[in-house]
Amino acid sequence: MEFLVAEWLGTPAWFWLAFIAVVLALTVFDLGVLHKEDKEMGIAESLKLSAFYIAVALAFGAWVWVEKGASAGTEYLTGYSLEKALSIDNVFVISMIFGFFAIPAKYQYRALLWGIVAVIVLRGLMIAGGAAILAEAGWVLYIFAAFLIFTGVRMFFTSDHDPDIGKNPVVRWISNHMRVTKQHHGQHFFVQERDEKTGKMVRAATPLFLALVVINIADLVFAVDSVPAIFAITTDTFIVYTSNIMAILGLRALYFALAAMVHRFEYLKYALAAVLVFIGAKILIADFVLGGAKFPPLASLGVTLALIGGGVGWSLWKTRGEGALVDTPQ
Repeated sequence: MEFLVAEWLGTPAWFWLAFIAVVLALTVFDLGVLHKEDKEMGIAESLKLSAFYIAVALAFGAWVWVEKGASAGTEYLTGYSLEKALSIDNVFVISMIFGFFAIPAKYQYRALLWGIVAVIVLRGLMIAGGAAILAEAGWVLYIFAAFLIFTGVRMFFTSDHDPDIGKNPVVRWISNHMRVTKQHHGQHFFVQERDEKTGKMVRAATPLFLALVVINIADLVFAVDSVPAIFAITTDTFIVYTSNIMAILGLRALYFALAAMVHRFEYLKYALAAVLVFIGAKILIADFVLGGAKFPPLASLGVTLALIGGGVGWSLWKTRGEGALVDTPQ
């Protein structure tokens, strides 16, 4: 019992155990019950499953609000909303990765699941590292703030460009140092195939494995923006990690709907740029204008939701005649 109430990274251990239990239960239910067999997911199913994940995330936020207080609950909702909005850009890149490797739609969900499992670990390491740095050198938060402002301003003035996946150094390294099959082998990341020269059976990676690797690399790139952003909202490691992971958990469900209509969010990047500038600026405002007083969490949440909602609404309005391109990404 002493272990359960002992604090770990500033939060009682039982809070962390409760969160891990929720994540494991959702993953087992999703993979073992809802998607026991590989199948294509349509937009309607994607939206329904997304609504379920959002409801779970909000319910968890309500629990945080009750157990840790209104300030922590508001910070959780702000971080969750920001990460959810940032994930739309991630969806666009993931869709391109699946397209480049010609991954059949019915195997994409399982690849996303394992990708998210890896993200849970990688984000945990990045967040733990960020928390350790801030604990020893609080002034690093000013660097985060400056970086967010710089990133937001750059997003306003730079045009989007499609990443050249074929020239990705990791993809090229794997292709040069590992045997990679030319054919797809269902949901398998590795298979045994016969070497034409020796006649022996050898282990080979599949295109699905390469897609999984590139997806995780893409998430690390996106985490460079999102992790400093959430630390700029709160330095509570529990809130930082849980809001990030709850947003990412629902990404695999929302992916199939967003991938079909990501072109409808053309102007969202400007709203996200404004959010990043705001979050970075509020740190400087709190310390140098408010005399060290904490920026009101409710005001931060309100501005974040208003900017994101405005960006989504304006994008949908401006592209209202375009509609969804396809029902499921191919």
